[in-house]
Amino acid sequence: MKTKHYTVHNQKLSKQDLATCTKLLQSGELVAFPTETVYGLGANALDPFAISKIFTVKNRPMDNPLILHVNSIEMAKRYVIGFPPIALKLAAIFWPGPLTLILQKNELVPDEATANLSTVAIRVPSHPVAISLITACDFPLAAPSANLSGKPSTTDGWHVQDDLEGLVSAIIDGGKSAFGIESTVLDLTSKIPTVLRPGSTSIRQLEMVIPNVIFKNKSTNKEITKSPGMKYTHYSPKAPITIVKGTPLKVSKKINEIANEQTGILCIKEHAHLYKKGQVIVLGSKNEPSQLSSNLFDSLRMFDKLKVTNILTEYPDYGDLKEAIVNRIEKAAGGKIIKA
Repeated sequence: MKTKHYTVHNQKLSKQDLATCTKLLQSGELVAFPTETVYGLGANALDPFAISKIFTVKNRPMDNPLILHVNSIEMAKRYVIGFPPIALKLAAIFWPGPLTLILQKNELVPDEATANLSTVAIRVPSHPVAISLITACDFPLAAPSANLSGKPSTTDGWHVQDDLEGLVSAIIDGGKSAFGIESTVLDLTSKIPTVLRPGSTSIRQLEMVIPNVIFKNKSTNKEITKSPGMKYTHYSPKAPITIVKGTPLKVSKKINEIANEQTGILCIKEHAHLYKKGQVIVLGSKNEPSQLSSNLFDSLRMFDKLKVTNILTEYPDYGDLKEAIVNRIEKAAGGKIIKA
């Protein structure tokens, strides 16, 4: 397959490019497009055949549900059974934006999109290109991250091209994603509102609206889950990752003992001077936690470019997004953590 490429200018597609990409989606093809979180691999969420292409291209497990992207609360209401007051309150505050709500789906949503569950994950993205595509198509877009399953999510156009060139009909390059990690997924069908996947909307932000929200941090591969990102190993570069946990001096001492010249080291700016060996990539400053999330997946992919043989990383639990960042690092490492 020859993949067509389109470039975003000033957060917009040209009318002609938008029309072309819309026709591709309407005909059941896959189009990778930018969102404010990560790039999405878009398909008509109401077309089981188009949805099946997502799973095939990504090599994604069939029991991993997809998120439906819509352009408004009104559009979201078309695909759910009821829209409870708490959902309306949250949507009014956080939509458009990186918050996904899990609600009861109606008969319009195919089982293929939801892993045969009675619930659906749904959100309104804030990126103008995503909104323009959804509006032009007039149907929701199922859009998991535009990567091969298991690899780091895509947060720049070149990431998508590395993974999906020749596998999808079109890639829309919008440059670097603003947030750099996926949306927060909040289950509103459980007795207590439950964060199933921490993301770009912090738990602290949610607590200001719904103080009783809880965070479910763990899930087993045998467990039925309502959200993507809860099962399996995710976000992994080619080299194995080990998280080293402890005080900065103990962590740097441990890493310096283990590392060699082919080791990748992921650290924050304030600690970079402590490392004497290996290929060091600075994730960002602990004083600007948004840098840590924005640079995470790009940093993991850069280690692939450097062809490191193993990766050692600090435990980046800083700022309001620490749950989301740590979640991604732990998933990428397959839970492998050692103490310094």
